Amino acid sequence: MRFHLALTLQALWAGVCQAAMQHYPAAWGHYDVCKSQVYSDEGLTWDYMACQPEAADMTQYLKVTLDPPNITCGDPPETYCALENPYMCNNECDATTDELAHPPELMFDTEGRNPTTFWQSTSWKKYPKALLVNITLSWNKTIELTDDIVLTFESGRPEQMVLEKSLDYGRSWQPYQFYATDCLDAFTMEPKTVQDLTQHTLLDIICTEDYSRGYVWKNDKTVRFEIKDRFALFAGPRLHNMASLYGQLDTTKNLRDFFTITDLRIRLLRPATGATMVDENNLSRYFYAISDIKVQGRCKCNLHANSCVYDKEKLSCECEHNTTGPDCGRCKKSYQGRAWSAGSYLPIPKGTANTCIPSNIGPVIRQNVSSLGVANRKEVAPQVALSTAPSVHVANSKRALTRCQSTVIPHLYLSTGLMEFTVRCASRIHSSLGLFSKHAESPLEPFLFAANV
Repeated sequence: MRFHLALTLQALWAGVCQAAMQHYPAAWGHYDVCKSQVYSDEGLTWDYMACQPEAADMTQYLKVTLDPPNITCGDPPETYCALENPYMCNNECDATTDELAHPPELMFDTEGRNPTTFWQSTSWKKYPKALLVNITLSWNKTIELTDDIVLTFESGRPEQMVLEKSLDYGRSWQPYQFYATDCLDAFTMEPKTVQDLTQHTLLDIICTEDYSRGYVWKNDKTVRFEIKDRFALFAGPRLHNMASLYGQLDTTKNLRDFFTITDLRIRLLRPATGATMVDENNLSRYFYAISDIKVQGRCKCNLHANSCVYDKEKLSCECEHNTTGPDCGRCKKSYQGRAWSAGSYLPIPKGTANTCIPSNIGPVIRQNVSSLGVANRKEVAPQVALSTAPSVHVANSKRALTRCQSTVIPHLYLSTGLMEFTVRCASRIHSSLGLFSKHAESPLEPFLFAANV
């Protein structure tokens, strides 16, 4: 009985562990520590690691802009009909009444409220002129996407839409994905899904029909841009092989840039009509309404920061590794001993910090004890200042050491051994140069200092 119970408990524990392992990579990585103190032969020193902020809901920090600016309903007040029932016309929008207003910020408020809150456009009253709306989300900061972009429509999903991205704060735009009920007719593109992509075609821009059909059912309200499905092309279906994905992100700049944005733009080109023909006698059925937008990501800090602060309506990285700038994209003024470089995810799990080093170090670079970056000398164990030993004494001690080696090595080495020779030789040198410290425990201590400077 006990044996069977033990097996049952073991099976349950294995199941729990497996479930935990399968869901662990959801945030695709935990580089949350930039440095830690470790003991080495040199004493207490810093171990530097690649680091990045935790993923978060980035809609908390954005600025939303609509074009045209007067596209939001309610000014003047307007009554709308249900798309699925042209005779149900009891939805009113009035910008002057809080309960009836549908401003843009309702796309980003807390979900789960009853009744549902949402932004809504004016109706298609100017048909057949296209009902065009641009919704621009701006962060004024580079963002790395970590999960699917999800739009939830309170109205029917648009029949034509384009999701675009910018990497230069809205100065230029590139398409992320096209959406249509008929891709060939709308954009002269063959319809595809993310499942049609491979590692070699991951960066291809596709048109999908998956999110434009249907307008009534609850499950047909969302439109997605699939980030995780693209990650899975390298990391596997459950994102269990993150090392493979990190390796690709490190070595393929275009791939890293593909998931990096400063702005997103949602271009709504044609609202849901629910039929092949538009009912010109009841144009109040056709409009856009969005109840929620989800954008999950993190500040891009080039793997030189593990936190990002929002101050004065602006995001910025709290840079480590002697770096500075909004994205930790350059070395501090006094730490330009070598060219700035972004951190690296590899080797797993700590990565490589690629720290900036002091400008006065010169060509000799002392590596960190973990070989994961170069340590900042001001942050390691205290060292003797150069001014405590004049350079002329150092030079004279080296010449004296050479002289001592050439004249006394044969005798001292044979009679006392190499270690005693070193001490005796050092004693002779420093006695003649007056370099002994009153506090030195042995004549070897000042010698070692002079020889190592």
